[in-house]
Amino acid sequence: MFLLVISGKPGSAAALDDCVFLGEEEKNSLYEDGDVVVGGLFPLHYSPLSSLVTYNAKPAPTIFSSRALRWMQTMAFAIQEINQRSDLLPQLKLGFHIRDSCDDIPVSLRASLLLVNGQPESVNRDERQGKNNGSKLGCAAINRTVSSVSYFASCSCLSNQREFPTFMRTMPSDTFQVRALAQLVSYFSWTWVGVIGVESDYARFAIQLFLQESVQYGVCAAYTHFYPVTLSHLYKIDNMSSSKVIINFCSESEMQGILREVRRRNISGLQWITSEAWATAKSLWEKSADLLTGTLGFAIRRAAVIPGLNYLDRPPCDGMEDLNDVYSPYSDVTQLRVSYNVYKAVYLVAHALQDMSICKIGKGPFLNGTCADPKNFKPWQVRLIRANFSALGEKISFDQNGDPIAYYDLLNWQRRPDGSLHLVKVGFYDASSSAGRSLVINDSAIRWPLGKQAFRSVCSDSCPPGSRIARRKGEPICCYDCVPCAEGEVSNMTDALECSRCSEDTWSNNARNLCIPKTIEYLSYHELVGILLCVASVLGAFISISIIVLFHTYKATPLVRANNMELSFLLLVFLVVCFLVGLLFIGEPSDWLCRIRYPAFGISFALCISCLLAKTAVVLMAFRATLPGSNVMKWFGSNQQRASVLLGTAVQVIICLIWLLTSPPHATSNTDYHSATIIIECVTGSEVGFWCVLGYIGILACMCFVTAFLARKLPDNFNEAKFITFSMLIFFAVWITFIPVYVSTAGKYTVAVHIFAILASAFGLLFCIFAPKCYILILKPEKNSKKHMMQR
Repeated sequence: MFLLVISGKPGSAAALDDCVFLGEEEKNSLYEDGDVVVGGLFPLHYSPLSSLVTYNAKPAPTIFSSRALRWMQTMAFAIQEINQRSDLLPQLKLGFHIRDSCDDIPVSLRASLLLVNGQPESVNRDERQGKNNGSKLGCAAINRTVSSVSYFASCSCLSNQREFPTFMRTMPSDTFQVRALAQLVSYFSWTWVGVIGVESDYARFAIQLFLQESVQYGVCAAYTHFYPVTLSHLYKIDNMSSSKVIINFCSESEMQGILREVRRRNISGLQWITSEAWATAKSLWEKSADLLTGTLGFAIRRAAVIPGLNYLDRPPCDGMEDLNDVYSPYSDVTQLRVSYNVYKAVYLVAHALQDMSICKIGKGPFLNGTCADPKNFKPWQVRLIRANFSALGEKISFDQNGDPIAYYDLLNWQRRPDGSLHLVKVGFYDASSSAGRSLVINDSAIRWPLGKQAFRSVCSDSCPPGSRIARRKGEPICCYDCVPCAEGEVSNMTDALECSRCSEDTWSNNARNLCIPKTIEYLSYHELVGILLCVASVLGAFISISIIVLFHTYKATPLVRANNMELSFLLLVFLVVCFLVGLLFIGEPSDWLCRIRYPAFGISFALCISCLLAKTAVVLMAFRATLPGSNVMKWFGSNQQRASVLLGTAVQVIICLIWLLTSPPHATSNTDYHSATIIIECVTGSEVGFWCVLGYIGILACMCFVTAFLARKLPDNFNEAKFITFSMLIFFAVWITFIPVYVSTAGKYTVAVHIFAILASAFGLLFCIFAPKCYILILKPEKNSKKHMMQR
């Protein structure tokens, strides 16, 4: 009985009349009888792909495949090995019937039907011109006809059990290979790759899967082309695309045509990524070593050795040659990969038949627990009893789709010193491993086409930390611009999609890749401006105290006594306070400091101006008292003068108390002026309160100015009203200038302006009023006499 066909996957077109089948029993086949005959299809001949293939073209000459001959021999060897075993199918003998598929779909289909019929048949030459549509799914045509076990068909479409109910395979599905390829290009940061393949269902399904899978890794296809239709477009691809990394889904025969076209077009510097179909095709190396150096690709699991399968044990041809010194793909058993799949395919059939043989009625896998007769069964029954088994120490298992669990070796094509090809395993992909650990690569073992470094294959360079990706409209996701993060935003990773906002107390650094604490700003004693203002404040207080000492020393002299000595001393004391109030504005603000500085400023200046107002009023009243019948001075004695000072200051004290009780000043962190800086400042709490304090000082100053102005023409030697008038002019100039500058500045500079206004007005009062007296006391003591004071 004929069981099924063990098939590969045909590729390019080939002429049937060029096929030569092995064996003497039949003209076109190799046959050995048995209780169950296993058919085999192998591409012993193939036609290299031409760059210009048409359906009416004359068939190209075919090439004999030594690799396919080894696969065929492996099948025959495995069947003979099984027949010699006593523990596997002891009651059945397996036979085989092997035919050449010529790597062509029509030929494969015809050969499979001939195998099913079990009859040799001559083929009409006129019917042998059938051309392949490029489909790598020649096995699909077979699978719809007979039960098939494929050793080399990887198309994911064959996992569809409804469409291919009798199909089995020992070749992993392309679903796994595509995942491995996507992870491979992602591992080397190749985000811009070319994808090409033969015009076939195999390539279309594989490329479609790759495009879907690669999205999650951020990989884009720079171009997607199918040949032979577009083989002549390779030159355009090389010149128009920035990608030199090419993933190629084809077979060995098709790759030969591509390499010829590449060489004809003088295209170089390509990084080939192979599909499993030609990952170990050493025959390509002979004429294209320079084009293939550095090639990377996944190859199916390799058997270290198949015991008994050693082709080098054959005698030499004439007694002179040493086959150990002559390379032949047929005798090369270093890459038993497809051969191993063939070996496993035969054992899959044998174990399925074994399960049929030991099946017990009522416990079978079919309807009502029935069993199948191993000598008379249906093709679909083989798949239903597909068994897990072991071969050469490896446990062979299948998933829910009937596909074997994938394991691939990552191979790197390297040149030996003698120029021969060395397939170096530089990693592997194990689909059974946990996520993230399925792909393992040894980077240091890889040799690249252009030297020590891998290609850079990107549409856009990676966006460094501190920037984000901005997609280009209408272009693939791998093509983008890098936009720097805005102020206050950072990205600390490469290719960030968005920039993250810094927290309220942090800000982005210049590189926009790190949030750093914001700069704390306030007028400090440690900076130049703070130091200068501090020195000026202390100096002013020191000068005021020195004048107090000087006046106390000369308190009995006419000059000191004549200008209302008590109010002069009070004014000097209050000026000391004004100078020292400036120190309250320096340093880090706090709530208590803010509640002190503004009232201290307002009250100290109210005291000073109230003293000046009292002094000018005394001068004015003193001269009016000299008029006949005037008794004004009795209403403006020392007690009244003190009371006027206290009354003038009390109003300011009341304003400050209301301010502090309703909406007091307080410290706050301000980021409105500069987002990268936290300005710690005192806010007034109530703008009305602040301007009332300042306004009241202005009212006192105006009253003082008017009074002093009225007394300006009194006797010069006795009158200081003109000095008070001049000091008030300076006071007005300072504070009128202060208002717009204060409103327009921010942060520590606002505080500096405020201190400067305090010091300037205080120095103005100090020097304008007391400098002339100090000059006389120190340098012109002769003028410090009652006689001189009484002169006009």
